[in-house]
Amino acid sequence: MKLEMKDQPGQLVAALKPISAVGGNIIAVIHQRETSTPAEALDVQIVLELPEGRLPNLLELLRAQGVSVVRIGEERLLYECTLIMIGHLMHTDLSDTVDQIDRTGSAEVTELSLVMPAIDAPSSARITIRSTTRAEMKRAIRILSAVAEQKNLLIIEPLEDA
Repeated sequence: MKLEMKDQPGQLVAALKPISAVGGNIIAVIHQRETSTPAEALDVQIVLELPEGRLPNLLELLRAQGVSVVRIGEERLLYECTLIMIGHLMHTDLSDTVDQIDRTGSAEVTELSLVMPAIDAPSSARITIRSTTRAEMKRAIRILSAVAEQKNLLIIEPLEDA
């Protein structure tokens, strides 16, 4: 898993404690300062073993510590789908929209490109979702569609079967 956190003393320990709390086993921690991240952010890659069903709890505990999960192992998220969202994305809390998918524990937003032409004009975003199974992908798209309906956003789904 790849994590992003504040580059402050104690943040790495704060990120590792939840793994232990859910019964995870840390195999490796890779920490390098990269020029691609802002100076105040720190990227850390962690290789870990986690008992079945504990990932949602771990993600919740990491978020509570202010740690962002940027990526979860490629082997786990086998299905990918890219959609387009159009509307007032920032004014309707884009992070909440993404969180509703990420909270499933079996699907997550892995890429997001946003275009904002003007402050009062609708924005558009290309959003890529990855999931563990086809069924979980369909569930994630249903969640995104429900959120879009609530927030008056347009979702353009791919033509291929997710």
